[in-house]
Formats: sequence, C-alpha cells, structure tokens
Amino acid sequence: MRVGFLGTGWIAQHHSKSLRRSGIDIVRAGCYDPDRARAVAFAAASGHEVCDSEDEVLEGCDAIYITTWTSEHRRLVEAAAAHQLALFCEKPLATTLADAEAMLTVVAEAGITNQVGLVLRHSPAYLWARRLIDDPAAGRLMTVVFRDDQFIPIQGHYGSSWRADVTRAGAGTLLEHSIHDIDMLHFLSGSTITDVQAMQSNFHGLAGIEDVMSASFRFATGATGTLTSVWHDNLARPSLRRIEVICERRFITIEGDDWFGPVAWTDTDGTSGSLAHDDLVDAARPLLSSDANPDVAFIEAVRDGRPAFPDFAVAVEAHQVVDAMYRAAAATPASFSSEAPSG
Repeated sequence: MRVGFLGTGWIAQHHSKSLRRSGIDIVRAGCYDPDRARAVAFAAASGHEVCDSEDEVLEGCDAIYITTWTSEHRRLVEAAAAHQLALFCEKPLATTLADAEAMLTVVAEAGITNQVGLVLRHSPAYLWARRLIDDPAAGRLMTVVFRDDQFIPIQGHYGSSWRADVTRAGAGTLLEHSIHDIDMLHFLSGSTITDVQAMQSNFHGLAGIEDVMSASFRFATGATGTLTSVWHDNLARPSLRRIEVICERRFITIEGDDWFGPVAWTDTDGTSGSLAHDDLVDAARPLLSSDANPDVAFIEAVRDGRPAFPDFAVAVEAHQVVDAMYRAAAATPASFSSEAPSG
C-alpha cells in the first residue's frame, strides 16, 4: 500500500514514526509541504519522496494523510475523494461546523475509507474508564469534571506558529485541542451532549484564538459535566488532563498519561483499585475494536476494505458541540456587582 503525506510538520512526523515503530508493511510514497525545506527534512527521516505538488502526491498513493493546518483540510479532503483515496485527516476536521459536515458528505458519497485523528478512542486509559462506568455496580453516571491544560503550542516542541493565525486555525484551545475532550466525553458517557453554557478568555492577545474555555453541559442521559481547557506558558506542562467521574456508587479518576494512566477508582463499599502502564494496557486490550495503534488501525482498515474508526461521522458529533460552546460563549453573560452594601 502506497501511503502519502500532505503536510510534513510535527504531527506528520508523529504518524510517520508510529507507522515505523509498528512494523506494518507500507510503501512510503510522496509527500508535499509548502515549506520545501520541511518536506525535505521529513523525507530524509521517513523515506518518503518529496513531490513538487499536492496532485503529484495524490496521484502516486493509495492512502493519504492530511496533516496540514486546519483551514486546508476541506480542500484536500475533496481532492483526495476525487482521486478515490482512503484518507486519514487530522483533527479538527475544519475551522467551521458547516465545513466539517460538508466533508462528511464528501467522503460518504465517495465511499472511501476515512479516519480522523481523534486518537484517544484507542487509549487504554479511556477504554478502561469506560468499562468502569458501564459496570452495573457503578450505578448511573452523575457528573464528569474534565480539566485539560497545555502550553500554547505556538512554542516548545510543537512549534506550530500557524495556531496563532485564526484564518488557518479557526479558533483556539477548544477547537484545536479540546475537540479531543468533547469526543472523550461522548465516549465515556456513552451518550451525547445536548445542552451547553460557556465562557472564554484571551490572555495571549491573539485575535480569535481563545486560550481559556470553561463550559458546563448536560448529557442526553441527564448527567452533567464541566470542561476547562487552557493554553498557558508553563513549558513544564505539555498536554495534560485530569478527569473525575462520579457515578452513583463509584468514583473514577484518569490522570497522568492519556494512554497509560493511572486510572483509579473507589466503590461504595470502600474497595478501590488502580491500573497503569502494562497492567492497564493488558486489561484494556480485549476492549479494543481494532489495533491499539491508531495508524495501524487505519492501514489495516484500508487493506481489508472495511470502515476505519473513528471516522468523520464521529468527528462531526464533536464539532457540533464545539460550535454550540462557541455560540454560548459569544452570548452576553449576566453581569453583577459583588460590592458589599455599606453600613
């Protein structure tokens, strides 16, 4: 299978290394980036061939990774679909909900295998937490408290300066980063978010790029939750999350590493447990519907001629919530004075 890349930055390097570590059999076809020096460096490290245009890449592969800045995704997905190529598109799908929905229509009508970079669907930590939530002994899910913080990725090892440009990124921390979190909230709850309230702030002064989003929401089941998403300047804290799940008879936490936990829990009878690293991976392995490596799962789906997961339909559900949160944050909040009365 000939695999190409459009966009050769940090996330493309991540996927390329993931494929190499897996040992899966692919032919490394063309790659293209408007920054030719970056494409040359990517090709030297990965074994891909630098092409002079996007069309040259598309014409020379069977499956394509679209790992550009977000505003280019729709155009490139449409081009890949016209070539009848299986495609992996990074998240978020698009800068707007309308574009994300249009992209879903394009891949559905083309009948092509499609996967999106919502990689936490393959995470042992979240898979095990979902099992703990679904266990009848836990009782019903009542609420979720989700905190996600990361140093703003225009610096450090990400070095993605385009995320400071709203015309390329579309928005800030909620869309560009916490769309993962919205997807995980859907996954953990086994439900969908139906009602939202939100507030946002901008400390870095980048037009249209919020660096704090605080939201509260309700699931279709009646459970509630909160999400706090922050881009700060603490370079000692890359992408880090802490999740607290309260069920009627079980308390669950996920923290540390998105993949390897630990995941800990305490039940109403006082018993508790915790799994991390290899123990967590072993426990979660039977819960996987496909390979634990999202890139291997994509290649195997293409090879076998079957749907990949998570696909564009899953991503659009997260985009719908993100869009609702931005609309809620844009509404005029109720203001009041906190001054104490005199006398």
